[in-house]
Amino acid sequence: MTDLKLDIKNMIIDALELEDISPDEIIDSDPLFVDGLGLDSIDALEIGLALQKKYGIKLKADSKETHEHFASVNALAALVESYQEKN
Repeated sequence: MTDLKLDIKNMIIDALELEDISPDEIIDSDPLFVDGLGLDSIDALEIGLALQKKYGIKLKADSKETHEHFASVNALAALVESYQEKN
């Protein structure tokens, strides 16, 4: 597990107050919503706010790309890496 993926998992856990889940239990490639962690649209908003606060990334809630970025920890890590390379 990379440091970035661990940071993202900790960010998700902190933002959603998932006290009964550890970073090791979140599989990098598993979906975050519905089948994976079982997150919902409210959780997506919380994660979006956490991304903005921690990494300065602002996403449009209704864009197709945003849905793709929120697919998994791997997708969020790719988003953060891409953003950090551009800035």
